[in-house]
Amino acid sequence: MFAKSPPNLSSSSIPCIFFSFTLLSILSLSFFFVANYPKPTCELSQLNTSPQSSIKVFVADLPRSFNYDLLNQYWAATSPDSRLPVDPDHRIHHDRLKFPPFPENPLIKQYSAEYWIFVDLESPENVRGNSFAKRVLRLEEADVVFVPFYATLSAEMELGKERSSFRKKSVENEDYKRQKEVVEIVKKSEAWRRSGGRDHVFVLTDPVAMWHVRAEIAPAILLVVDFGGWYRLDSKSSNGSSSEMIQHTQVSLLKDVIVPYTHLLPRLHLSENKKRHNFLYFKGAKHRHRGGLVREKLWDLLVNEPGVVMEEGFPNATGREQSIKGMRSSEFCLHPAGDTPTSCRLFDAIQSLCIPVIVSDTIELPFEGMVDYSEFSVFVAVDDALRPNWLLGHLRSFSQKQRDNFRHKMAEIQSIFVYDNGHPGGIGSIPPDGAVNHIWKKVHQKVPMIKEAIVRDRRKPPGVSSPLRCHCT
Repeated sequence: MFAKSPPNLSSSSIPCIFFSFTLLSILSLSFFFVANYPKPTCELSQLNTSPQSSIKVFVADLPRSFNYDLLNQYWAATSPDSRLPVDPDHRIHHDRLKFPPFPENPLIKQYSAEYWIFVDLESPENVRGNSFAKRVLRLEEADVVFVPFYATLSAEMELGKERSSFRKKSVENEDYKRQKEVVEIVKKSEAWRRSGGRDHVFVLTDPVAMWHVRAEIAPAILLVVDFGGWYRLDSKSSNGSSSEMIQHTQVSLLKDVIVPYTHLLPRLHLSENKKRHNFLYFKGAKHRHRGGLVREKLWDLLVNEPGVVMEEGFPNATGREQSIKGMRSSEFCLHPAGDTPTSCRLFDAIQSLCIPVIVSDTIELPFEGMVDYSEFSVFVAVDDALRPNWLLGHLRSFSQKQRDNFRHKMAEIQSIFVYDNGHPGGIGSIPPDGAVNHIWKKVHQKVPMIKEAIVRDRRKPPGVSSPLRCHCT
């Protein structure tokens, strides 16, 4: 017998079998990986490609006379602030302290960012776990250099004595002398020479802080409440050539950071909110200058309208309770420009869950990009607001459901505008979601651009300078 011959496989059939087997293997592997690979997500937290959890801050070496001892000098003063009918800070004697508190005088307290930022950096490392800013002791490790000068306190102490002397460059003007001394110390430092000041951080929350030396610190990162005090001309200037004119090139959203005023009224939690009987509320001075002229016109349009409360005054010791009651019992709180486009009134409204009505064409707001103000505020162009009967009609077009949604959104972001950490002298841990951390996060966003600018400056030949071109916002 003969053995059976194997099947006759032609040369053309072998590649077909091999191709089929390969295709089947690929399909099986594809199914395995598709079934087991993580699904893509669009959650914002997972789209963040910058996981760094801190900004490294070196603190410039300034004498205590420019910060804590300046505070002690303020508390030791025997004469009250001449601008207030009742000065809450100079009714009792305060002992000299290593870490004195910031003033309760509302004209000064509203600008307290400089205090809370510095006391966080001064707190012991073992309580700074919540802080986005990591203090470093070696300049080489730093992203930025913080200048611990209480520039606003210095200016307000001078204004509280005699307003007429504030603009004078004289030995009688203590604030002017402090400004010049700070600039002299800082500009002689290795840190300034290394960067030309681009990575230095100054807190200038008061529109008149560092008034006489602004051109000299213009390259630095400036923490300001808005740009309103930077673009105006001196009232005596008619042709724009006055030395008092603040150049547009000194401030820009590219390098500077808008920070919130300190709110003066306590926080109202959503669970405490009650029915609001007034429709629109405003408390403040009727007569202001420059951009604040719109306030006077709005006052005349609204003062006699039903459901509208317009009150003269400032939320100081005598008017604070009145302001709390007014904001907490009103649906909307009017926020027209004053001497500058914004004020602490906006942040008092947020803490009071009173829907802000922002009447301004030029306002800049803190933490934009992190906060969407349109989710809880009403923005109105100046020309529209001044049309008879238009503003109240526009506000009435918002249903009660929309107003409630505004308030819920407001309650979610109230904490990010809070500076106070609740510790005596400010030394201690800070709220992780508070104003100080949000400020440093905004500064951190500027760091790559600032480092690039420093490198570009270094490669320029000696004697060559670039024109200031910081006109974009």
